[in-house]
Amino acid sequence: MEKMNQAFEKVKILVGMEVDEEEQRAAASEDSNSFAFMDEFNHNCTLSTTQRLYGFAICFVAGLTCTLLSMLVFLKPIKFAITFTLGNLLSLGSTAFLIGPKRQVTMMLDPVRIYATAIYLASMIIALFCALYVHSKLLTLLAIILEFGALVWYSLSYIPFARTMVSKIMVSCFDTDF
Repeated sequence: MEKMNQAFEKVKILVGMEVDEEEQRAAASEDSNSFAFMDEFNHNCTLSTTQRLYGFAICFVAGLTCTLLSMLVFLKPIKFAITFTLGNLLSLGSTAFLIGPKRQVTMMLDPVRIYATAIYLASMIIALFCALYVHSKLLTLLAIILEFGALVWYSLSYIPFARTMVSKIMVSCFDTDF
């Protein structure tokens, strides 16, 4: 019964509900495997359900707006890279409002999608680096293509069997054996 109460308290913390300080300390002291910093951060940043939905909506709409506005400057790869990447970051951050930053990071570092996450984040950094420091339109365009592909692959990692299906379709499309 004690384990069930501890699990229930952790769920409360993850969804942003208020938890008694004594209960949280007891749960944190008994669970030495948890990330102390992220637990403290989640507890200090509790939001109501309405606040979470507003935060998600604002970040998502801002990200979608940046992504759509990037299409207006598509022929200028440097401006396109900055607005497209900013839109991706805002959209990615919007989900942290719904599920919490700890769970977001945990899901991103899940063994199923760790490589997709690493490539996606690296491609965003490369795109911003090429746009802001290198100022090369060709390299920025290549980085954006890599970023878009990484975004698709990362997004597919959340849909069961989607990456396997896309891989099989791509192999069958480009198979040269008749």
